[in-house]
Amino acid sequence: MAETAPSTIELNDAVFCQSHFKEVCEECGVDEREENDTFFGFDPKDRDGIEAPAASMTKDGVWQCKKHGSTTCNQCYGWKKQITRLRAAAKKAGRK
Repeated sequence: MAETAPSTIELNDAVFCQSHFKEVCEECGVDEREENDTFFGFDPKDRDGIEAPAASMTKDGVWQCKKHGSTTCNQCYGWKKQITRLRAAAKKAGRK
């Protein structure tokens, strides 16, 4: 029996599980930290995962934040800033 890849979505250039909008989702077997770190120009690091805010799909098939109705919302989808903070916290906690 062939394994199927977990369902993921892309929200403003970052990848998350489709069911729970989590970068690391144990329930879905998804861990996209390395993918997202690499995309945003970082070396992969053991850090906490990002949880995306609620989102909905537009009629054009693009995900947008529910709070502001924007597909490129910097307030909700400021992934690089969030990853930078999580990486600093991981470094401070002694994780590599």
